[in-house]
Amino acid sequence: MTSETYDVVVVGGGPAGATAAHDLAMAGCRVAMLDRAGRIKPCGGAIPPRAIRDFAIPDHLLKAKITCADIVSPKGRRVPMPVDKGYVGMVDRCEFDEWLRVRADEEGADRVTGTATAMERDPDGTAVILYEDKAGETQRLRGRMVVLANGARSDLARQAIPGLKHPKCVFAYHEIVKVPEDAAARANYDAHRCDVIYDGRTSPDFYAWVFPHGDSASIGTGSARKGFSLRGATAEVRERHGLAGFETIRREGAPIPMKPLRRWDNGRDVVLAGDTAGVVAPASGEGIYYAMLGGRLAAEAVQAALATGDAAALRMARKRFMKEHGQTFWILGIMQTFWYRNDWTREHFVKMCEDKDVQRLTWEGYMNKVIVRKDPLAHIKIFFKDMAHLLGLARA
Repeated sequence: MTSETYDVVVVGGGPAGATAAHDLAMAGCRVAMLDRAGRIKPCGGAIPPRAIRDFAIPDHLLKAKITCADIVSPKGRRVPMPVDKGYVGMVDRCEFDEWLRVRADEEGADRVTGTATAMERDPDGTAVILYEDKAGETQRLRGRMVVLANGARSDLARQAIPGLKHPKCVFAYHEIVKVPEDAAARANYDAHRCDVIYDGRTSPDFYAWVFPHGDSASIGTGSARKGFSLRGATAEVRERHGLAGFETIRREGAPIPMKPLRRWDNGRDVVLAGDTAGVVAPASGEGIYYAMLGGRLAAEAVQAALATGDAAALRMARKRFMKEHGQTFWILGIMQTFWYRNDWTREHFVKMCEDKDVQRLTWEGYMNKVIVRKDPLAHIKIFFKDMAHLLGLARA
């Protein structure tokens, strides 16, 4: 591999990297996909219908089909938000990510296992990714183009793009638990319902969750506050929701970015995707669909740059993503800033979720990944309700 020059080296085999490698291989590019073995990101595993359609995700990967989300307030109020005309698929990232990597491999991408350590250049200017293989030896991958999709705190991204800073992150932690077969032991658990918990005790600036995965479940929380005990908060979620006795299968933690970076390419031969580009939605923390889309857009930008020899084509990945989803990220960022501040605002936020227009517009936007612009009267009504709760004029 040291002498071969790939058209593209993709670093990272999560949803973004594996999608980019798959699409590039399908387009006829010589692709190397470098990934660390055994790394699983903490994630609730929600897959909206648009992701299932756009990326041909087979039904057998869906461990559960969620038909309702219960929004839980600091005072324990539960507001059911039933999914209208559909469901949200839930995947286990351990299985799902591996399936994506296998799909890329079967399409023709060369799968390489190892940990990327640095990026350098050969005398002719070609990019070289250095990595440590299973034996601990340093190896090299040469590529005319590089897609970096190796996490929110990618040192390679900072090395490749001068002045780049790591994105603002929420640190997430979850525990995958085994759901008991005994009905009495799982009395408080619904395999078709997600619990989204807004409570300063379990997350001072984000939320905690219980997400079903069929015979297992993800229970976790996130926070950007230093010193906040994510493990302690998760233990409290389990205790308060009757899940403390469920067997713990594994524990995982990682930073999750909350804002897209201002720049995704180096103007030469490197483009970012997924968490490395910062594309996890604020407020909701949703990232799988946006990561896969980012990987696809990065692949298309790389193809254009290879075909034309014009590195400016790499800019199109971010430009196209922000044109389609930038407004959504901006709105969700404002929502998180205002409503996740303290338990008083959280209580009012959960109260607003009772509104049928809020529920309908929320699900329509989430399921199809578009801002719902129809029904202006519903938006006006929601706006005034928001203001009433924000100003304390409405009861929680």
